[in-house]
Amino acid sequence: MEVEVVYALPGGEDAVALKLAPGATAAEAVRASGILSRHPEIDLGRNKLGIYGTVVEPHARLADGDRVEIYRPLAMDPKEARRRRALKRR
Repeated sequence: MEVEVVYALPGGEDAVALKLAPGATAAEAVRASGILSRHPEIDLGRNKLGIYGTVVEPHARLADGDRVEIYRPLAMDPKEARRRRALKRR
């Protein structure tokens, strides 16, 4: 089966297309992609994984054509960011 693993960066993305055996998990896809060696800040115990925008557990089974996404922690709480933008506009 063919899947894509993507890690979004502030200036772009690191995306890898790979072929895996049927029944592979999201975590296995991330490890097989080589992204962990290029981005040591990724911790599979902390960073959430998703498939097409839906958060999944690392042991979630993949289907052919899935796009596994590695999510970075938020830099700021969205409510706080909106509050700061509103204060700047005043």
